[in-house]
Amino acid sequence: MGTLVLSHPACFGHRPGTLHPESPQRLHTVLAALRAPGFEGLAWREAPMGTRAQLLLVHDEDYVDAIEALAPAPGSGPGLVLLDGGDTAMSPGSWDAVLACVGAACAGVDAVMAGEARNVFCATRPCGHHAEPGQAMGFCIFNQVAIAAAHALAAHGLARVAVIDFDVHHGNGTQAAFYHRPHLFFGSSHQSPLYPGTGAAHERGDSGNIVNVPLPPGCGSAMFRARVEETLLPALRGFAPELILVSAGFDAHRLDPLAQMALEDEDFDWITRQVMAIADDVCDGRIVSVLEGGYSGAGLAGGCAAHVRALMAH
Repeated sequence: MGTLVLSHPACFGHRPGTLHPESPQRLHTVLAALRAPGFEGLAWREAPMGTRAQLLLVHDEDYVDAIEALAPAPGSGPGLVLLDGGDTAMSPGSWDAVLACVGAACAGVDAVMAGEARNVFCATRPCGHHAEPGQAMGFCIFNQVAIAAAHALAAHGLARVAVIDFDVHHGNGTQAAFYHRPHLFFGSSHQSPLYPGTGAAHERGDSGNIVNVPLPPGCGSAMFRARVEETLLPALRGFAPELILVSAGFDAHRLDPLAQMALEDEDFDWITRQVMAIADDVCDGRIVSVLEGGYSGAGLAGGCAAHVRALMAH
């Protein structure tokens, strides 16, 4: 099997408000793009639901308990529970949605480790990379990519796992989860200054296992590629991970309304192929990619299609 897509209908049940940018329409957009001509070679599978044990690989037990207790029950009406002052909310379908996100990411790891797929794309929402071990932030409730990395260590006995994050916002939650874990590498390219305000180049982790590449507003293809090539890719190769996970956000696209970078579809193809080349050399091509941000319909569809098309190119 080549590229496997994991998704779950429960991801449509997370409804943080009619005007919220992290809407169910985002996932409809992604799935439509991946059902278009040219993607017939994809394999599709419904994701399992994540487990409490998986959540506790990254998140504090008190936090998991609190989120479960706060989650509105299915069928309880349209009421929302706000978790961080307004950015992050839970609706009656949110608990199942976030468990599906976690289940997809961990199942993706299982699939590539078992040789069932060369690589995996998790078409799920809400995004997760801002969620810290004990705090919801920035539309994110549980950090599925960090959980998947910890799952790879715990369930498959890996010694080194890397996450590459090209979302326009810094993945503060993943960085916080990895900061004191030398077996986990986090590399991020992101706009700075921008929410959440973290991700300076001097934030390196306890063992140099964090590499941040802050980029200025207006950054386009040439600067993005040069900075990633100079710093992020050599560090990833030097870490020699046994598995690479990707926080695949498409809000650095020039069309995105929530940021001011100017990447094109081709840039998402380029960085995907760069990461794949390293994966081919150090970890038998094993990559699990997880959808993060992207809030322009055209930018999300185009960037995601370019990313998955590159994953299929083996």
